[in-house]
This record gives sequence, structure tokens and C-alpha cells, in this order.
Amino acid sequence: MKTEVLRRTGPLQPAELAHAAVMAALCSAIVVPATALPFAAPLLTLGTVPMALLAFRHRLRVLGAAAVASTIVTFLVVSLAGPCSIVICVYIGGLVGFVKRRGGGIWSISVAAVTAGAVFGVGVAALVAVLSAFRKVIFELITGYSDGVANILSVVPALESVGDWVRDAAATLIDYWPIFVISTAMVIMTIINMVAWWAVSRVFARLGSVPDVHQLDFVHDDRPVAPVPVTLRDACFRYPGTVQDAVGPLNLTITSGEHVAVTGANGSGKTTLMLMLSGREATSGALDRPGAVGLGQFGGTAVVMQHPESQVLGTRVVDDVVWGLPCGVSVDVDRLLAEVGLAELGERDTGALSGGELQRLAVAAALAREPRLLIADEITSMVDQPGRDTLIDMLTGLTQRHDMAIIHITHFNDEACTADRIVNLTGNEDNVDMVISAPVPAAKLAPSHRSGQPLLELWGVGHEYGSGTPWASTALHDIDLTIGEGDGVLIHGLNGSGKSTLAWIMAGLVEPTKGSCLLDGNPVSDQVGAVAMSFQAARLQLMRATVEAEIASASGFDPGDHGRVERALVTVGLDPALAHRRIDQLSGGQMRRVVLASLLAREPRAIILDEPLAGLDAASSRGLLALLTELRRDTGLTVIVISHDFSGLDELCPRTLQLHKGTLVPAPTHTGGAR
Repeated sequence: MKTEVLRRTGPLQPAELAHAAVMAALCSAIVVPATALPFAAPLLTLGTVPMALLAFRHRLRVLGAAAVASTIVTFLVVSLAGPCSIVICVYIGGLVGFVKRRGGGIWSISVAAVTAGAVFGVGVAALVAVLSAFRKVIFELITGYSDGVANILSVVPALESVGDWVRDAAATLIDYWPIFVISTAMVIMTIINMVAWWAVSRVFARLGSVPDVHQLDFVHDDRPVAPVPVTLRDACFRYPGTVQDAVGPLNLTITSGEHVAVTGANGSGKTTLMLMLSGREATSGALDRPGAVGLGQFGGTAVVMQHPESQVLGTRVVDDVVWGLPCGVSVDVDRLLAEVGLAELGERDTGALSGGELQRLAVAAALAREPRLLIADEITSMVDQPGRDTLIDMLTGLTQRHDMAIIHITHFNDEACTADRIVNLTGNEDNVDMVISAPVPAAKLAPSHRSGQPLLELWGVGHEYGSGTPWASTALHDIDLTIGEGDGVLIHGLNGSGKSTLAWIMAGLVEPTKGSCLLDGNPVSDQVGAVAMSFQAARLQLMRATVEAEIASASGFDPGDHGRVERALVTVGLDPALAHRRIDQLSGGQMRRVVLASLLAREPRAIILDEPLAGLDAASSRGLLALLTELRRDTGLTVIVISHDFSGLDELCPRTLQLHKGTLVPAPTHTGGAR
């Protein structure tokens, strides 16, 4: 947590409002079932976690904004019980987060919890004292319940004295009700505080064990926003805990009006250069600009990433364009949408946009801030060829229409050629993604499995999202498909054709709304894990801090079994020495191979690779394809590739299927080409 954020004064900033909105929604999603469902009250402890995170990371007015938003939402859903629960979550979560932020430990939170419980108890007692009619009803209920229990106990002569004790205890409680209310509140609030402290501590420990060294940094700079021209002189950057620079030394100047393409192999430092241009300080050398970098601010620096889903926050297209802008700012949304090729889509639900449309929307949202420096980080890697062409055409003309510089990071030579200038990063030897592939262990199919026999069978499969709602959308219909043991199958199609939905169904992660998907004659949804799946974004599938811990955790064996981890790495052609490397120190291709190693160590019946070449340079793509081809041929592994790009996949996938608008159609004849 940066101290400059904690000391910030003045109105809430867009980033603070966004964090408050997200945490308020998360807290509301927990509180509603906790108050509406019987015996679900313990869930309220989880509701304190989002509020604790806000109190830890932001000033108190951010917590207040989240409290107001979640109070309104829960009141509309579950009436008065919702706001009362929100107050408790904010009270406890805010306390825990504040103590965490101050560096307090178990004793600090214990004292704070008892004090907070006493204050809460006094407040409740004062409220009961003021509400005399309410107090009278409560007392009558207590008296009635105690008399009822006593009468039931008096039926048994031996328990008659117990019944009298119940009546006396109830009478004493009524006589000294303020003491009872305060003491009970202290005990309950202390217990809840300690449980919340434990839960938040576990969350913080988990977040701290996987530091995101590639996150964009907030940089405190009192100078006026002016990110260009930017000059790098012998600039280098080295990540903490490493022995070699990730990029540099670089000598480079970028001026307004330039369109600069940055190319290089995986691991050559392209992402690190992007971080430096967006605000991260060089560890050696110099990086000069006339003013503040202004990340996300008007006239500052805007960054569009390769995964638009992480940047699109609005539910409607027009909402997303203006998301986070200060109040009173006027933006010609229609003009911006027309400029990026999304005219007439302003009222469209962002969830219904294709990958290419989402990327163009992210660019429009960036342009709404009138940036002087726009960084596009591999924005075409997740879209099909028509989407790529549209995005490149859009980028090419931006410097003529806007006073800005564009940095376009890409693996594709044809995209780089559209820029005014190309900067090619060669990287350092230790940063290069590909390592010498180790031989794939020879293995045969199990005796019960014969190459070519049916493995996956889909009969009349259809899937509809949002069934029964006005937003229902059909992703697949009438899919009949059989995939045999040892097959290599490419499922090809444009963005939005249903490829990912089909992949999730075949992996058993989603049940089709129509038809059936069978593995060895039984529903694949009952055999989750038998068909392994590698997602488009490899980084999002890696959950542990180190390579060794990731492979062991995902495969279900003891992390101390170093030999098994090393064998898994060798299987995918990675140096066993990578076992102790942190996940965030890996390049894109290495991450994909670690995911593959984790999945193969579980010995799945088949593996589905969703866009396996996205974000990889030509050399990394060729190496990964060669590895997968060898695995399929030598081990009999069934490989299913979901991709919009079929260049070079002929050998791995002799069989090609095409999806078009959710339906299988005759596949086009293709030949492998260079990426």
C-alpha cells in the first residue's frame, strides 16, 4: 500500500469510486443470502472482508461510499435487515482493516474488538432505552418464552426447580437489561471481530504470496500531467529478487505524434518497457518526461491490455466509455464509438460484444481521457483476423486525429510495419522464453484404451446463457461430435462463434442446456478433471507463488516431491531449474508450459487448449506446437485445440472443425502458415 494514497485528500477519485463500487457489490452479494436464508447468519463474517480491504487500502471516505452503496442495494432487496447487516460488516471490517493498516497484531485487534464491542453495546442499550414501546415488546417476549419453558419443565417433577430458575433468570435479565445488552454485545462483537481478523489475515497472506510484479503502478507526482516526450537514457529495470535486468539498457525517445511499434520475443522485456513508460521508475539509468505520467488521467497516459475483459466495467457500451470520469466532464461518446467502429452500439450490453469489439471499446474508453500517450499492449492477440485488421486500421489513424503518441506492443510483423518506427527488443539470454526442450518420455495408452476408439461424444448439444430471462443468448445449438482416443482436433471459428462455450462443456465445467456430452459413455460433468483444460489467459490459471507449488497443488501431490515436479517440467520441455522460480518471473510462453505441466501431471484422458498461441511470438509458438505434437504421437494423448488462428496447426491437429454462430459447418481447407 502506498502512503501517498493514504494521505490523499479532497473528493473521491475515479479509482477510489471504482474500488468502492466493486467491494460494495461483493459485500451486498454476501449479506443478502446471509439475511434472507435461515441459519446463514455466519456468512456475515465473510461480508467484513471486502470492507476490511477498503479500510486497509483507502481512506475512510472510500469505506463510507461503499457503505452507502451497499446499504441502498440491500435495503431494496431484503428491506431493513440488509442495512443493519451492512452496518455490522462496515463496523467490524473497518476496524480490522484499520488495525491491519497500522501494523497491529493479535493483541491490538483484541483490545480494539473489546472496546468496539463495548461501544456497540452502549449504542444498542441507548437505542433500546429510547424506544420504550420496542423495549416493552421485547420484555414481554422474554417473559412469555421463559414462562413457556418453565411450564414445560414443570411437567417433570425433577425439573420443576429448573423451570423456576428459568423464570428467575428472565426476571433478573429484565431488571438489569442494560448490563445484559452491553455484555452480550461485547462478547458477540469480540468473537466476530476475531473471526473476521482471522479471515482477513488469511486473505492478505494469500494475496501477499502471489505478488503481481506486472501491475500498473500509481505514481505520486505533483507536476502537471505531461507524459511526452519521454526519453530513456541507458534505462534498465530489474525485478526484486532477480540477478539480471529484465530490460535495458535502453536509449529511446518518443515524441507526440509518433506511432511506435515494439517487437521482440517472449521474455525480451516488452511488458517491462510498458510498465516503465506507464510510470514505473527505472532501477538504473534515466527515464525523463516533462511532467507527471498521469496514468488514467486527462491528458496523461492510457494503457489498453491484451485482455479487454479486465478493463471493461460498464454493463452498457456507453457506460463503459465514461466509467470513472470525473463528474461534469463532457464526452462525445457517439463520436468516439464511431471512431473505433462501434457506431450504433452504445446501448449494447458489453457482455454480448465479441473480443474485437471489447478491445475497440477499451480503446474508446482510453480516448475519452484524451491521453497524450496511448500504450496498446498486444491488443490483437486474443481476436480473430478480421478483428485484428479492424484494430490495426483504427490504431493507424489515431495520431492524425489526436495529439498523442502511440506505443503498440506486438508479436506480428505485419502489424509492426504499419507504425512510423519499430523498436525491436532482443532481451537477455536468461529472459528468452524458449529453453532447450527435453525429450518427451515415451509412454503408451493404457491397455483399456485403444487409439481411435470414441472418447468424447456430444449428441444434440446446445447451450443458452441467461435462460428464461430477457437477456437469453444462444451460444451453441445442435452440436453432434465424436472425438476418439489420441485424436488431434482443431475447432476453428471467429470470435463469438461459441468456441469457448464448447470447450467448457467438453471439459465438464458447464452442463449443456440441451443434449449430452459424454466421456466414456458417462456425463463428462460428473468426471471433472478427466478432461483437462488450459484457458486463454495462462496467468489467471496459475494460483501459487512458485512453479513447484503450482504444479504440486494443481496435480494433487506433495510439494516436497521434487522429483515429480522436475519430471513434469521435463515433460513440457522446461528446465527443472525453473521449479523454484516465482510465477511472476516467467514469460508468457513459460507460463503456458507450466500450466501444461500441471495438467499433464494429473494424467488426464484428454486436454483442451483454448487459444494456446495467443500472446506468443513465432519461435515460442513453433516450440509449443512441436512439443504438443510429440506428446500426442508418443503418449496417445487426445488434444483438442480451440483457436481462431489455424496457422501451423496441421500436424498437431489433422482434423479440423469449424464453428459458425454456434453451429458446426464444413471446415475450410487450410495450409499451415507463418505467424
